Amino acid sequence: MKKRKILIIDDEEDIRTVTALTLETVAEWDVVIATNGKEGIQRARQEHPDAILLDVMMPEMDGPTTFRNLQAIAETRQIPVLLLTAKVQAVDQQRFADLGVAGVLFKPFDPLTLANQIAGVLGWMD
Repeated sequence: MKKRKILIIDDEEDIRTVTALTLETVAEWDVVIATNGKEGIQRARQEHPDAILLDVMMPEMDGPTTFRNLQAIAETRQIPVLLLTAKVQAVDQQRFADLGVAGVLFKPFDPLTLANQIAGVLGWMD
């Protein structure tokens, strides 16, 4: 796979650590970390990642609100966003799909297949 840069926005340290380690080790992607939505928006503007992996449930600014803010900024609007969530109810999935995100990935995830899941959703099979 081509070298990619992924921004992980998640308030849970364990999830950030496992996700970053997985994507750096398995896919050899560069990983940028943000611990909340506000920081994530700043990092997206600074780092111009190839994609954003965004947690849904975060304090202060949740994932859907962060996504809407990213969409309102010209320089981050085109960055594909994948939501990472434990919410698997059909109504939640439909709400996330209606946002216009590139995809939704579910917790818990298999660290060994996460990079392939992301690449598959985004069409990065190169």
